[in-house]
This record gives sequence, structure tokens and C-alpha cells, in this order.
Amino acid sequence: CMKDGAMTGSIAGLKRFTSPVKGRGLQVTRPFKVGELLFSSPAYSCVLSVKERGSCCEFCFSRKEGLARCGKCRKACYCDLKCQKGDWPMHKLECSAMTAFGENWCPSETTRLVARILAKKKMQKEPSASEKMLLIGELQSHLEDEDNEKREGTEADIAALYRFYSKHLEMPDHKDLLTLYSQVACNGFTVEDDELFQMGAAIYPDVALINHSCLPSVIVTYNGTSSEVRAVQNMKPGDEVLISYIDLLYPTEDRNKRLRESYYFTCDCNECKTKSKDNAKVKVRKRSDPFEPQVISNMVRYGRNSIREFRFKCLNSLARPSELLEMCEQSLEEMGAVFDDSNVYMLHMMYQAMGVCIYMQDADGAIRYGKKLLKPYSKLYPPYSLNVSSMYLKLGRIYMNVERRSEGVSALKKALAIMEVAHGKDHPYIKEVRREMGQK
Repeated sequence: CMKDGAMTGSIAGLKRFTSPVKGRGLQVTRPFKVGELLFSSPAYSCVLSVKERGSCCEFCFSRKEGLARCGKCRKACYCDLKCQKGDWPMHKLECSAMTAFGENWCPSETTRLVARILAKKKMQKEPSASEKMLLIGELQSHLEDEDNEKREGTEADIAALYRFYSKHLEMPDHKDLLTLYSQVACNGFTVEDDELFQMGAAIYPDVALINHSCLPSVIVTYNGTSSEVRAVQNMKPGDEVLISYIDLLYPTEDRNKRLRESYYFTCDCNECKTKSKDNAKVKVRKRSDPFEPQVISNMVRYGRNSIREFRFKCLNSLARPSELLEMCEQSLEEMGAVFDDSNVYMLHMMYQAMGVCIYMQDADGAIRYGKKLLKPYSKLYPPYSLNVSSMYLKLGRIYMNVERRSEGVSALKKALAIMEVAHGKDHPYIKEVRREMGQK
């Protein structure tokens, strides 16, 4: 939502720019302090994850008990009649189809979001000036860069769009659909809660203008279905607004591989040029007879393969939780012969092991892995990282559940110190954590 280079419908102090190298971006026109809100943005379109149904309101994403179910499909849940009415223009795309298809109703989250974007475009017969600026057509597409595997996935998604939504939607031509899916892939946001669990997906055209850096100046958090952008560095007029598109834990080569695969560019921020944290991230065990470089590079390859295999088995439900935990323990043992405990490939597997322990309600196991993660996380992530605050939060809540209150309060305080900057002091998550600590 821009007008003559300045942002409208949000906080003054931001302007849009275009450069030959970076394309479009945002910069600040006044100083911003750490923790200050640059702007908040309602979702152009959003969708709640299927796995969150029953736990969260389909319309406002509030997580609460006692939600009311849609009387027709008995799947979608709402806070009240107001939320149900607000969601009906979008829910009606799915309501009867879910009942008709039953277990065979299985569009991807991307397809569900695309269906809502198409419905929204149709609803905007004569959009206002600000809505015109929000239209999805402004967003970047990388259709020409996609490989065969990605294109095949998109074709399968388009087939599902026709199968599940043709009753309610007029479909654009095939090329336009391919472009729209590409735009959603490049510009979509995963809406996450305070512990970084995925709640849904959304499109925020304003936030999509922000370029990537591995040394971000701002952070994006979510308040219901709105996104909020806050400074995590002090900013002066002319500074570019920069977020991270990816998990910053990994070394430079891994980060740029992910950026190329998902966003089709290579980062040249100062961290990528200097690789200043790479040695700490791929730290090996100290010993009098140092490891051969080949031994280290082989173990890095093993670590990457282990991560890929674990992810594949999780996504496709190919292993029971106990088998997943065994996979983590096995790869930790293998890598631990060469890698230090603070090595990022070790940390990744410890994080996965902690998640499996939480799922299996093994508090002792989750605490054991969580404690090992915290110190290296605090060192390797940038300041005010949600990855660090969510780890303190998870650990603090586990301590509270097993009545280790003083350790719980201590961990939750550390989470709060980061969250008050990243989420703002009045965010519902902050109030909730204070309540858990017994504060008002």
C-alpha cells in the first residue's frame, strides 16, 4: 500500500525504493529504535492449517478452548458468530466440498491460499485505491526459474484446485495460475505462534517488499492474522528495512543453497561475505591430533543427509516417534565423534529430538536436549531471535509442567526479554507468559 514512494495505511517513516541490483525494497525515513514498530499489516489473504482445526479460530487465528464448530461441515471452528460470519466468504469455498469428499479432501495449504486469493480478487469488482495497491499482481514471480520437480508439484496443486474448488471459482487460464502459484511460493508467509509452531499461511504484500539479509534489521511477528514489523537494530534515516527469509543458524553455504532453491538469489550481506560465524557453526571436537579436512567435510555431508532424511520421514509419516528419536540419537552419536556439541548439525538433531520427546510427553528427555541447545543458540543466532525466545519458552513451560517452578520462571523471563522487543510489550503472548509466571 504505497503512494508516491511513501507507505500509506501504516506508520509514517517508510518509503519504497527501486534499485537496479535489488529491485524493490523499503527504507526508513526517520530513526527507529530497537523494539519499535515500523508498521503492521493485515493479511491480504490467509488460511489456517488443517492440523490447527479445533484449536484455533478459522477467522482470527485465536488459540482457545470451547470454540464453536461450523454446523454444516463440523470441521471449521470459531470464537463466536461474528468470526463465523466474517469467515463465511472464504469458508464457503471449502465447506460443502469437505463434506462431499470426506477423507479424500486433501488440497495443499498453498492451494487453499490460492483459492482464497482468487475469491478475493473476484469480490473486489471495483477495489479502492489502497486495495489496488495490495493486489497480488504486484508480487514477484520466478516461474521461469522453477525446475521440473517444482513445476510438477504446481501442476498437481492446480489439478487439486480444479477438483476441490471449481464449483465456487472461475479459474484463470493455466499460465496465470502458474504465475499465481509462483507468487505465493516466493511471497507467502508462514504464520507462527510464540513457540514457532505453524498456524497457517498468509500473503502480506507490504511485508513482501522487504528484502532479505542474514543480518536483519527488523523481525516479523504475528498478532492474530496481522503481521507486525519491529526493529531489532537501531535504524537511521536511509537504512534499508531487511528481514531474514530463512533460518539463520546454518553456515553461509547452507543458507545460500536454501535461498537459491526457494527464492532464486544468493545473499551478499556482510555475514555472507566475511563468513565470520562459520567456524563456530561447524565447530569440531578439540584433540591433540587435528581432524583431516576430508573427515570434517564428509561429516558435514553426513549431517546434511541426516537432516534431509529426518525431514522426509516426518513429512511423509514414514516412522513412529520412537523410531524418529532413534534416528536422532544415532546421528548424534555418529556426528559427535567429530563435531563439538555446539556444531549446528548436532544442534539441529538435538532440536528434532527435543520435539519428539515433547510429542512423546518425555519431559526429562526434552529438558536434557533443551538445556544443551540454549547456550549455542544464544551465541549463533542474531540478537532478539525468535528461535532463541521460543526455545526458552518451550523449556520454561516444560519446567512449569513438572513443577520445577524456579527454573521455569527463570527460562520464561529470558523468553520475555526477547519477546518484548520482537512482539511488543502489549502483545497477547506477552500477557500470557506473564500470567504463566504468576505476574499480572
